[in-house]
Formats: sequence, C-alpha cells, structure tokens
Amino acid sequence: MAQIAPLASLVSGIAGIASAQGQQRQAQAQANAQAEAGALRNAQVQAQSAEAQRQRREALARTVASARARLAAGGVSAGEGSGAALLGGLEEEARARDDADAEQLQYRLAAGRSSLLDNSGSITPFVRAGTTLASSLGNSVRSLLTF
Repeated sequence: MAQIAPLASLVSGIAGIASAQGQQRQAQAQANAQAEAGALRNAQVQAQSAEAQRQRREALARTVASARARLAAGGVSAGEGSGAALLGGLEEEARARDDADAEQLQYRLAAGRSSLLDNSGSITPFVRAGTTLASSLGNSVRSLLTF
C-alpha cells in the first residue's frame, strides 16, 4: 500500500501537468481568435472609412462642378477672384474633414475601439443606462402623481 501512494502521486502530477498544458493551449487559441477578430474588425472599420471618404470625394466633385457651372452661368471665372476663393474654400473644408476623420479613425484603432460608444464597441451599457433612467423617471412621475 505504501508503494502505491507515490505512484498515485506521480500519476496525479502528470495528469495535472497535462491539464495545465491543455488549458495553456486553449488560452493561446482563444487569444489568437480574439486577435484575429480584432484585426478583422479593424479591417472592416478601415474599409468603411475608405468608402465614406470615397463618397465624400464624389460629393465634393459634384459640388465643385455645380459651383463652376453656376459661376460660369453668371459670367464669373472659376479660376480667379471670388470663384477661385469659393472653390478653394470647398476643397479646403473637404480636406480638413478628411484629415479629422482619418485622425479619429487612427485614435479609435490605436485604442482598439471599433466604436466610440465604449471600449468593447457594444452599446449594451448605454441601453442599460437608458433603461435605468426611464424606470427612475417613471418612478418619479408616479410619486409626483400620488400626491
């Protein structure tokens, strides 16, 4: 019986090591999956940003073409004077908006946030806060009506 105790202890130790290695592999696989999901989410956010920027550029091109046509219809040259200032202002405003959006995107990606709502990108905390606020307002209204 005395000889079985060390053997049982050895088997138990080996089982514990195997279990720890399995848990370590599982944790590594989970970390890899989370990293891949984060990279996919970042790629999706960047693609959405690129599409939004493309749409803004198209809208700017339409606006500039429209402004040039109006200026030409009024007999004003779009290449000089107030026409040039107008078109330059439109382009400068669009560039500033693009720069601000790109900067915001970089901040979001650096923080690991695909959404500015919260760290996880979920709106659940805001929904809960809204529910709590609504119930507390309802209780307040009820208490005022009971007087």
